[in-house]
Amino acid sequence: MQFSRTPILLLPALALAACTVGPNYAGPPKTLSDANGAPRFVRGGAQVSPAAPTVAAWWTQLHDPLLDTLEAQALATNPNIAVATARLRQARASLRLERANQAPSANASATYLHARIPGFDFGGGSSDGSASAVDVYNLGFDASWEVDLFGGRRRSVEAARAQSEAAEANVADAQVSLTADVAQAYVSLRDVQRRITLSRDNARMQQQMLTLTEQRFAQGAASDLDVERLRGQVETTNGQIVPLQAEAERYLNAIAVLTGREPGVLDATLTPGGAVPLPPAAVAIGDPAALLQRRPDIRAAERQLAQRTAQVGVADAARFPRLTLLGLIGLGGTRLSDISPDKLVGIGAPMLQWNFLDFGRNRARIHQAEGQRDEAEAQYRGAVLVALRDAEDALSRFGHRRDTVASLMRSKASADRAADLMQQRFRAGTATLIDTLDAERQRVAAEQNLSAGVTSLTGDYIALQKALGLGWGEPPPAA
Repeated sequence: MQFSRTPILLLPALALAACTVGPNYAGPPKTLSDANGAPRFVRGGAQVSPAAPTVAAWWTQLHDPLLDTLEAQALATNPNIAVATARLRQARASLRLERANQAPSANASATYLHARIPGFDFGGGSSDGSASAVDVYNLGFDASWEVDLFGGRRRSVEAARAQSEAAEANVADAQVSLTADVAQAYVSLRDVQRRITLSRDNARMQQQMLTLTEQRFAQGAASDLDVERLRGQVETTNGQIVPLQAEAERYLNAIAVLTGREPGVLDATLTPGGAVPLPPAAVAIGDPAALLQRRPDIRAAERQLAQRTAQVGVADAARFPRLTLLGLIGLGGTRLSDISPDKLVGIGAPMLQWNFLDFGRNRARIHQAEGQRDEAEAQYRGAVLVALRDAEDALSRFGHRRDTVASLMRSKASADRAADLMQQRFRAGTATLIDTLDAERQRVAAEQNLSAGVTSLTGDYIALQKALGLGWGEPPPAA
């Protein structure tokens, strides 16, 4: 009967390889209260529904083809997305490295040595005592493997996997911010372009009023004060157009940079004005529990907590002994013919290391890792609260803004009716042209207010989509 040559003392150590020290990650801490049933959003109104929203391409609900094109270009070429994607590749490579560290490492070598040393006789030197020479040929193969007795390597892989998943969430978070920024800049540009058009219309009507007042002054039917007051209004309105033009150029530059282009490239495409896109009549928002699973920054914070928990196990495993299995195979000699299987030399050596007298260093590292885990847990709780607050604030603004826009629409309708009635009176000869132009100016002002309200409503819709964590797609595939 033949027994294995493996030392009996190694068998208990190898059995310990299934042991993993450190805390097991049990998921994120509970942050939502269910005292009143299933969690739901407090703010909002009839304009929102609890249906699950579409994660990707929320901007298509605005029904603006040019905005859809800009969003696609930004997601494809924006530098911030490229940075987040590069960091994801680094995290995935780190995960592959930690997995590879679990496997044995092996090296092969081939050596030829020619030595000529004076005063030494290697058996083939000259008889007069001069220097003799020797040749050495060697082929070797060595391997080593650290047995993961207490799961330190496994915890390292667990931490690297969590870090890789956090990097994926960071890519999605960059997409959420980018798509919201592009939409907001586009809506702001359309608003400024509309305000420029309305301001020019207002200035033109004020100039007509000034011309008529100057004619009345020449006939003695108006005073110098009336003329100067209207002239001041014309200059004020013209002066307001200049900063609006500068603001429009600023948004043109912003959109170009967000889409990965230099300023000025998109001027020809975006300079023709267009209407501000309107949000849909009803907006799906889901529930808070789905929000926490969907928002990329929450997922990244949760994965950071998982990583920090695994690193506690890495620090804990360092307190225990380390077992490394070493092996060496070599053959060779002073002649090339010595490289033959009958001269094979093999060495196997288990090596046990244990830094048992470290004066509390490992214990301090464990406490440090536990503190980092507690910090990550607190950061996760804070991120959850911030996300819920963002969603509730956005819902509140969006709901109240709809009421504001409804009021501005009624005001605009009233100004339109007043201008129409003044036109009828003017044609009947019971109202002056100046009164008619003044009513028209009030109509333009009401239209300006309504345009600003619609822009704010769409901006609040964009902010709501960002707060809900929408606008991201699947991460790039792993190599």
